[in-house]
Amino acid sequence: MRRSLFMLCLVIFMLAVAAGCSDDGYKGDDAIVNGKWTGAIDAPNQQLDIMVNLNNDNEWSGTISIPVQGIKDYPLTSVTVDGSEITFFMEIQGQQMSFDGEYKNDMIEGNFSQQGQTFPFKLTKGDPVNEKDENFLSVKTGEATLYGELEEPEGEGPFPVMLIIPGSGPTDRNGNSNAIEGKNNSLKMLAKRLAEQGIASVRYDKRGVGKNLEAAIPENELKFDQFVTDAVQWTELLEQKETFSGIGIIGHSQGSLVGMLTAQEGYADLFISLAGAGRSIDQVLYEQLQSQLSEESLLKAESILKKLKQGENEQDVSRELQSVFRPSLQEFIGSWIQYDPADEIAALEVPALIVGGGRDLQVPESEAELLHKAQPNADLLILDKMNHILKEAPEDEVDNLKTYSNPDLPLADGLTDGIVDFLQENDFLK
Repeated sequence: MRRSLFMLCLVIFMLAVAAGCSDDGYKGDDAIVNGKWTGAIDAPNQQLDIMVNLNNDNEWSGTISIPVQGIKDYPLTSVTVDGSEITFFMEIQGQQMSFDGEYKNDMIEGNFSQQGQTFPFKLTKGDPVNEKDENFLSVKTGEATLYGELEEPEGEGPFPVMLIIPGSGPTDRNGNSNAIEGKNNSLKMLAKRLAEQGIASVRYDKRGVGKNLEAAIPENELKFDQFVTDAVQWTELLEQKETFSGIGIIGHSQGSLVGMLTAQEGYADLFISLAGAGRSIDQVLYEQLQSQLSEESLLKAESILKKLKQGENEQDVSRELQSVFRPSLQEFIGSWIQYDPADEIAALEVPALIVGGGRDLQVPESEAELLHKAQPNADLLILDKMNHILKEAPEDEVDNLKTYSNPDLPLADGLTDGIVDFLQENDFLK
């Protein structure tokens, strides 16, 4: 696997899949099929999250939602359930799309077809949101309610609390991306390690992922500032809770920039950057694309990035560049480009810790050093063996990438200790 292929995960933004399975087989009971299903279509260069409601009231009917495309409760033209075979159709603007699936192991799996093209899809029964779950907090936004998982230490508070902001792409609260096969659970591990040290945390799925699937904003309408607005609202909620003695922010990867901006606008006593870039995304992206594009495509990418920085869009995008620069994503990228992390961390007025990894294939340790140069009052921690998902990784690139799908690997040595030391030095943790 080439490093360049994987580095695109830094800038693949909004699409996700929810899936799960068990050993139960289909028992011929329509009640098993009846209800809400969530999952995704595995289309090229992206995964389209979908929600399907199948109902049997004398005859089968249903609706489908595709949050990232702004489609909500759109009626299916027909639904057929024949034993374990489940088929349904939808028609939009004269185009018919079919889902030909089979119920197996608590899932509906099959093929989605449109205009002669076929892609796999998977659906899992159930709603990703359980409002009765006591371990989750919620904030109401203008578009939808967001849910975040609360991890608390044992004993009686009040406890200091860290808001953990995930990285780019379809990333969930545990640090896993559905653009990457397998799980690493890095942010979940971090939350549990912090709890062992007497520090509470709240971490949340990005819009369009996991419990916040229905909060997705169509990608042609999404702006980078929306991520900041969401995080600020979380700090406002935490500030109202008497159970917390202080509020800190941890931002991972893209979440580092989001966290810097949030610390300026919301409630924050300190800030921690984990694997955050020190340059604007146009510079980072161009460097990544250099190793994987033809000279002609690279020149076109450079031209598009310049246009986006100037607030202009480019409709003429080649197939090779569609995954990064498709027109529906350009407004988002353009809004992201406007921020320079070095400028934003320099503007921080709260204590900061900058953490980089010596074996990070996506955001090298030099990016952490750039942030530190911009904010020399911040603490700098470089962990030589840490990679982008906060695990210790071998020098070999292929073996490094294997850690991304191994949830059994612990966090890199020195990461939790470094964070705790920083919190203690700044009287955040007594």
